[in-house]
Amino acid sequence: MALQDDHALVLLSGGQDSLTCLAWALARYAHVESIAFRYGQRHAVELDCRVRALSALRRGFPEWAPRLGQDHLLDVSALAELGETAMTEDVAIRMNDDGLPNTFVPGRNLLFLTYAAALAYRRGIRHIVTGVCETDFSGYPDCRDDTIKALQVALNLGTDRRFVLHTPLMWRDKADTWRLAESLGGEALVDLIREESHSCYLGDRSRHHAWGYGCGECPACELRAGGWARYREGAT
Repeated sequence: MALQDDHALVLLSGGQDSLTCLAWALARYAHVESIAFRYGQRHAVELDCRVRALSALRRGFPEWAPRLGQDHLLDVSALAELGETAMTEDVAIRMNDDGLPNTFVPGRNLLFLTYAAALAYRRGIRHIVTGVCETDFSGYPDCRDDTIKALQVALNLGTDRRFVLHTPLMWRDKADTWRLAESLGGEALVDLIREESHSCYLGDRSRHHAWGYGCGECPACELRAGGWARYREGAT
């Protein structure tokens, strides 16, 4: 199937970054599909959040609703069987001896993007959008710009297609990510992302903060809270 240049596929985990990237794609492409992965993640509540967020987007942004296409959820739970990480096991979050946090799941983004490309191949989608970034990437090597560029080359060679991997957040910190959301959909989109997205590594939806739900203590919550504070400071 030929790839359609006005079609995009967004990796939509349910977090702040991926929802912002979905809005970014909806502002640019005529047809946008989404994909998520169940990999035994400790914070699987994000998968429920993404469904609610998609519904909220359809209701709150009627100009985007006709562009929202099919949503896909793939099971790649074998990732959790490859070794203990704080993303898939009930263990304390810490730094490993190699300098990487134990929230790093080796191969996760490489696998996700490979599956996304395989789906895009079947559905005739040229553009693949992911929320990885180097600015707030927690040391994950599979979030680096060089990694994504190399993977794009490999995927295009391996499929004989010309996919384009987009990383709208690559050089943005969390404050800039909030600002991007505001520029795309105003306060309404910021509020939707704040209330419906999930970033907390521990999957805590019992505590509500100015920046959304979460434990308030894990690295993901601290990053999101700090970005929100800088964003709001800049708005005053």
